[in-house]
Amino acid sequence: MALVTIKGASSSSFTHQSKNFDVFLSFREEDTRYGFTGHLYNALHQKGINTFIDDDFQRREEIPTELLKTIESSKFLIIVFFQNYASSAWCLDELIKILELRNQKGKIGEALAKHEEQFKDSKKLKRWREALNEAANLSGWHYKYGYLEFKFIEGIVEEILSAILRDTPLYVAKYPIEINPRVKAIELLLDIESDGVHVVGIYGPGGVGKTTMAKATYNRIFNQFEGSCFLENIRDKSRTNDGITNLQKTLLFETLGDTNWNMANASRGINEIERRLNKKRILVILDDVDELGQIEKLLGKCDWFASRSRIIITTRDKHLLATLGEGHSSYKVKELDEHEVFELFSKHAFQKKQRMEDYLEIVNQVIHYANGLPLALVVMGADLCGRTKHEWKIALDKYERIPNKNIQGILKISYEGLDEIEQDIFLDIACFFKGLQKHYVIDVLDACDLCPDYGIQKLIDKCLITLGECNELLMHDLLQQMGREIVRQESPKKPEKRSRLWSSKDVLEVLNENKGSDHIQGIMLCSPENVQLKADFLKKMKNLRLLIISNAHVCGGIEYLPNGLRLLDWSEFPFSSLPTTFHPQKLIALKMPQSHIKLDKPFKFESLTYMDFSSCQEIEMLPDLSMATPNLKCLLSCQCKSLVEVHEFVGCLDKLIAWDLEGCTKLRSLPRLLKMKSLLYLCLFNCSSLENFPEISQEMGILVFLDVNKTAITKLPQSFGNLTRLEQLLLGSKDQLVHLPISIYDLQKLCELTIYGSAEFPRAFGGKLGLPQDIACLGLGSNISMDPQSSSGLSLHIDLPSFLSTSEFIVFKKVYFKSESLHVNSDGKDTRCEYEIVVPGNKVPKWFNHQSIENFISFSIGPEFPTISLSCFWIAG
Repeated sequence: MALVTIKGASSSSFTHQSKNFDVFLSFREEDTRYGFTGHLYNALHQKGINTFIDDDFQRREEIPTELLKTIESSKFLIIVFFQNYASSAWCLDELIKILELRNQKGKIGEALAKHEEQFKDSKKLKRWREALNEAANLSGWHYKYGYLEFKFIEGIVEEILSAILRDTPLYVAKYPIEINPRVKAIELLLDIESDGVHVVGIYGPGGVGKTTMAKATYNRIFNQFEGSCFLENIRDKSRTNDGITNLQKTLLFETLGDTNWNMANASRGINEIERRLNKKRILVILDDVDELGQIEKLLGKCDWFASRSRIIITTRDKHLLATLGEGHSSYKVKELDEHEVFELFSKHAFQKKQRMEDYLEIVNQVIHYANGLPLALVVMGADLCGRTKHEWKIALDKYERIPNKNIQGILKISYEGLDEIEQDIFLDIACFFKGLQKHYVIDVLDACDLCPDYGIQKLIDKCLITLGECNELLMHDLLQQMGREIVRQESPKKPEKRSRLWSSKDVLEVLNENKGSDHIQGIMLCSPENVQLKADFLKKMKNLRLLIISNAHVCGGIEYLPNGLRLLDWSEFPFSSLPTTFHPQKLIALKMPQSHIKLDKPFKFESLTYMDFSSCQEIEMLPDLSMATPNLKCLLSCQCKSLVEVHEFVGCLDKLIAWDLEGCTKLRSLPRLLKMKSLLYLCLFNCSSLENFPEISQEMGILVFLDVNKTAITKLPQSFGNLTRLEQLLLGSKDQLVHLPISIYDLQKLCELTIYGSAEFPRAFGGKLGLPQDIACLGLGSNISMDPQSSSGLSLHIDLPSFLSTSEFIVFKKVYFKSESLHVNSDGKDTRCEYEIVVPGNKVPKWFNHQSIENFISFSIGPEFPTISLSCFWIAG
């Protein structure tokens, strides 16, 4: 007697509703029904293996359709060959549906000879022979008389059970919301039909659904490979040598079905995997990997396997995927969108008897809190399910104060994978720097000796933070809450023993009760109401690095600021000067917007990089900063309405990158010569009293943006041509003519020139204009004001430079009209509305009401336009 097994088609491939079986037994009724086959059926049944045995069908000439469907839908098919098996036409018809046999002889051959006599249908006989021919080469079990039958059956059952486990799809999720589109995207990256071994990395933060995506992908494709394996939770299971060897054994068992592995160590297991799986076409998924060594101990360099093998790796570390070298793709799992979030949460949170409409307001609050993270939606949905609306509100309030431990535990895994310095960077960002510019945070943390260039990139790779469109540091709200909870747990009951304080309640408790300590490294006090602080409120905080305060006043005068500060950010600082004892050696940022500071007393902060005195109305002069702050990179002094003068030596700050003086309406003089060799950005917009533009040294050649719009400047110096890298220039004012030097034509990098009012362009050599041929935008316009109470209209006349009609200029791709109107409301406040029209082509369209082929345009407007500003921009191509 012999047995042959065949792996049936996956039940998911069929759409009919027949009951699916794990095993279908094919046998000759008279031979073994009440003997071996019956015993095998009972043994399979006792192990929970759903097995079909033909009890209900009377064997006729033709096999019923329902039985054929049962064969099709069974996962495994076992044929029990006995010496009289081939004498049954029924069995042979089943065999045609199941398998084929070769090398017929003995009783099988004799049975076929009898069939030749009985059936003249040569086609049917041929099909039987072909089936028997192919079955002979299939692997199976051969029973030898004298061997204990129950032992023989035990071996069969064990192997079938293992095969069923390997062939069973993975559980994905209770409610797999919108998985298919994401899985299809991963399948495209896998490109299953192409040659070679492809590796796809699925990455994203904890709880975003990486494992769910990997499982769903596995279920869709695992039947297309010779062997497949899903190894879950690699990070935790590979902490010990035994853990690695167990993973290696699981890999071999899942792909080969053999449990007889005896590996003394991981090194031997690596060689065994390469030897046994070499040139085998397999699918392997490694879930939750956080070190390259884990991959190497299981898959080597991922090049051992046959062409068209596929490997999927899920990780929280994007950089880990880059270390795999060429031949890999990556897929970032993003948070759910608004529709997906609502659907997933609703399915977990609401029972059939509950009316969702009654909860809509609080549902939106919960969804906002989860911010698209599937883990949070599932955990909170299950927690809130079946509870009253009042209980929901209490639970949400608790979530916002104390994070759910199940969510916290998953998110915290990535944090625990950081070293101590990287953890400090993460906590600083979570507590103080979320949403701020990356370069600014790097400079501040670098002064704290935290190696932020490497550390911040590590956080990005670990999906703990991301970069926004403007290079700002972003962090998921729940990750920020997790970081702050880690700090809170440093001392749950005593905030003075924590490293960082950001809650106004905790900060005021520490400051007002004089509980400061050396534990505190950072404070952020941004109270919605004005608070009063004591003069010595910082005296006990010798290790304070970061201080951010707004809307706070100090009784008397401030007596002490820690000299260890790297960041002092105090909006509305109430005093005219800093304490005389304040001599910080590593202060990087001094930010005091809208404060009473005067800058009339000397100070020296040599490490200072960022200075913000915007809207400080008591500053009349910017003093000499060249010696006091030689490393200054950013100077914000905009909207300082009392600022009249800038010291001559400010023009020598050779490390300054950005200088903003916008809205300093009383400013009359700048340094006579600017030689800021690092300056990229200079804004003088609305410095309406400024009449003279400084001379430009050749060292200033890297400036790319300059705004001198709405100033009193009527002439630019000849040295203006030294700005050879200038890309954007805005100049002019209403009722004012700006004389441009001939050196304007040396600005070959200029791509956007906007002129408000009028400008006089000089003629270059030969009487021709010499504007750069690559200029992308030329803006020309006028500002016209009229009395809002006037009942009459106004004739508008815009003079355009005559060169716009010359053929020697440039060909324009688009004409761009921009209108800004100012409306005065009844309460005396104004509102500004801006309108834009972009017209493709190099001509003004015929439908545009006011056109002219001359160098001017005239038209009338009525009293409904109180104040209007029109600009016309030609976009060059």
